[in-house]
Amino acid sequence: MRTLPIPVTRALRKLGSDIKDARRRRRLPMSIVTQRASISEPTLIRIERGDPKVAIGSYATVLFVLGMADRLADLVDPTNDPVGLQLEEENLPKRIRGVSKQRVPNEK
Repeated sequence: MRTLPIPVTRALRKLGSDIKDARRRRRLPMSIVTQRASISEPTLIRIERGDPKVAIGSYATVLFVLGMADRLADLVDPTNDPVGLQLEEENLPKRIRGVSKQRVPNEK
């Protein structure tokens, strides 16, 4: 088995913990979430622990059940990517030249 980088493991654990907290804030029992997400209770437990072996689709479906799926779509949105925007800006051309016009010979 491949070992995940520590920051990835931490991020998944935080995601799982945040999902659990969001479920509890909404006063949703596990049975309701598992039914609406079409997953088993052990899978929800694994999601709430941040298990990396659970399919991302299951995480996304639980977020949908909690009314938070739109946040998933914005994770790598360009507006949330300052490093990517900076790199893109650095690669912009310094100068933009106009299109050269070809001369049309005088017609007589």
